[in-house]
Amino acid sequence: MTVPHSVRIVALIVATTAFYGYVGQLVPQREVQPPEEIELGTDLTTADMVKIGGELMVGKGLCMTCHTIGQSGALRFPDLAGVAARASTRMPGVNEVEYLARSLYEPDSFIVPGFNPGMPAINRPPIGLTDQEILCVIAFLQTLGGTPTVTLQTSHAYYQAPGAAPAAPDGAPADATPAKGPGTP
Repeated sequence: MTVPHSVRIVALIVATTAFYGYVGQLVPQREVQPPEEIELGTDLTTADMVKIGGELMVGKGLCMTCHTIGQSGALRFPDLAGVAARASTRMPGVNEVEYLARSLYEPDSFIVPGFNPGMPAINRPPIGLTDQEILCVIAFLQTLGGTPTVTLQTSHAYYQAPGAAPAAPDGAPADATPAKGPGTP
């Protein structure tokens, strides 16, 4: 007995739908809520900034969507454990704060070997962190293998803190390491 052609097609459609429905349920599901607004006062201590930076990384910054802290194996982007210790050695002549700022404002300017570009600049949409929020994230990142030194008065090549030294003609603060173009060590 032969099965009609139309019944075979319907059976294939049902089997395919069931298979993809099953596979879809194997993917971990996580409900994502809109991030809570964080008020940044002008009197934040470095410890306060570290706490806020950790909250921003998990919430509004969406960092933990692709990064991990203390995990190994197949990772989408580099693991952040010990990033502060590595930051000052990644690019010769670029200090830790400048490297971390550059990684956040211009993530494709230096790609960690073994990883592909793809991280968005977090100061622009869709993430859109403010310069002060980015300073808090840098403070948190400094705790991962180092000691946080950033304050709300810290300037770097991408941000001029209020009341800090005037910017150099190229837009970088006079006391900061100048930003280098993509691919430049």
